[in-house]
Amino acid sequence: MIYEFEGKTEREAIELAAAQLGLETDEFDVEILESLSGGLFKKGKVKIRVHTNFDSKIPEGSTEREALVAGATVQGEENIRQERKLLSEEERIPMDEFEEKIVAWTKAVVDTMGYPSKVSVLFREDKKLGLKVDTDNTSMIIGKKGKNIDALQLLANVYAGKLGREDVKVILDSENYRIRREESLVRIAYESAEQVRRTGRSILLEPMNPFERRIVHTTLNDIVDIETKSEGEGLYKQVRVMFRGRR
Repeated sequence: MIYEFEGKTEREAIELAAAQLGLETDEFDVEILESLSGGLFKKGKVKIRVHTNFDSKIPEGSTEREALVAGATVQGEENIRQERKLLSEEERIPMDEFEEKIVAWTKAVVDTMGYPSKVSVLFREDKKLGLKVDTDNTSMIIGKKGKNIDALQLLANVYAGKLGREDVKVILDSENYRIRREESLVRIAYESAEQVRRTGRSILLEPMNPFERRIVHTTLNDIVDIETKSEGEGLYKQVRVMFRGRR
């Protein structure tokens, strides 16, 4: 089987191929088709052709462009999982007074809503603290398009400020909703970019909160012929994906 992929560097293109094909790098042969070095106003690009006798995860009959979009999506999802290092069960106990109070407050609010819960520390990052909410009523806690859990998260951050920790961003999650949502946004971003390329017409995505919009902007930031901008007023704005042509 033969597939073609491209990346900003040879290594990125090969890793993209491996991720999408579900193979190790030593299970396919690589042929460099095109290599363009970057400049002041131009990003570098390497295009490769992959030859393999192993079965891949790309659906048979997919076009080259579909393979590239699918590969970029897989790589984007993998980056999300690598960046968010979740704690083990033993590490999820609050480490200090602030964590104890924010965990207890979150549990009290969810319980008061009528949904008995267990709240634990999910991850610790620079200026970020993730909390996991376990309950039998996950769908109610998350709400339509995550609006309930976003509201709870906003209140949790207000409380964190009252505790004197305005420097810490509290992120609430339940049933891995945040990671699944981030992966979904990466797919939407790449698929929208491909549709814009194909039709030459811009696409206006659904209203998103600032965090979600940033994911879309960041995902498409390195694609030289695509640009994005936020439109609308208030907290929930829409991202417009536009074609700006080759430069």
